[in-house]
Amino acid sequence: MGVFAYLLFRRYPLIPNDIYFLLSIPIGLIFLLFSTAIIYDISLIFINKGVKDLSRRHFLKKSLDFSALAVAGGINAKAMYNAKHTMLEEVSIKIKKLKQKYNVVQISDIHIGGLIDKEFISSMVKKINLLNPDAILITGDLVDTNLKFAKPALEELKKLNSKYGTYFIVGNHEYFHGVDKIISYIKTLDIKVLENNNTYIGDENQGFNLAGVYDRFGDKFGSYKPDINKALNHINSNSPTVLLAHQPKYIEDLKDTSKIDLILSGHTHGGQIVPFNLLVKLQQPYIKGLHQHNKTTQIYVNKGTGFWGPPMRLGASSEITHINLIPS
Repeated sequence: MGVFAYLLFRRYPLIPNDIYFLLSIPIGLIFLLFSTAIIYDISLIFINKGVKDLSRRHFLKKSLDFSALAVAGGINAKAMYNAKHTMLEEVSIKIKKLKQKYNVVQISDIHIGGLIDKEFISSMVKKINLLNPDAILITGDLVDTNLKFAKPALEELKKLNSKYGTYFIVGNHEYFHGVDKIISYIKTLDIKVLENNNTYIGDENQGFNLAGVYDRFGDKFGSYKPDINKALNHINSNSPTVLLAHQPKYIEDLKDTSKIDLILSGHTHGGQIVPFNLLVKLQQPYIKGLHQHNKTTQIYVNKGTGFWGPPMRLGASSEITHINLIPS
């Protein structure tokens, strides 16, 4: 019942956040307790089969019972703490043909709605502005509720400061809540939306091309489909290209990445809760961090600045990524 109520009020956040927080916990508890129970059952099998003495077996089982409860409680507390405390990830990436250094901030998978509210966004904006970035890049899944409920939090993004501005691409969750209306509203916030197109960051021939595509979910949705040819049309061939693509898996859709130096993605949440990362790995080629995909192209996957589902993270902290682009 709690899980159903959580999903309902995530789309229509009409209850106080304290109550919503209580409704959100069961999803994570069920998953983490299930994982703990598997380890408990395996340990119990070893005790029952490996220990002959009944009194010693009883003692070990009691110890296992108390240990399992303590571990489960500790893991759940730590997971909830991690979700509420966003980490700053410092990453340096060498880029060929880049003439000078640039520092950009990437945020992704914020999932405004429910517990991700105006206060959360305000705190995030202050942290980003302290980094004095050249540009701010939002790689999708910004909005995850009805737009009218997201507006107070979205308004906080007007306070973002950077030399060349803030740029946004849609993720798969925007399609669930009126992707056209979300794009239109975000444009009113002085945020540039990249829709299968590109722009130039920096002085002429001294900066880099910044391209962005719609999410690959658009192919299922029937519109707002990604088109790499349009996105790379008329790019400056003397400068490197950074592509914003929400899902890391999009890199597998590209037959040729020779014109792309770096792809910035999100979507995976880094797995969000161990051992869920093992399932994510079955669906996405990269889960988190920086990877050299081939000779010409690198990809960085942000673990997500917010969270989806339960307010829990285990083995994958929330992150604001401060990326230093360095001439190779």
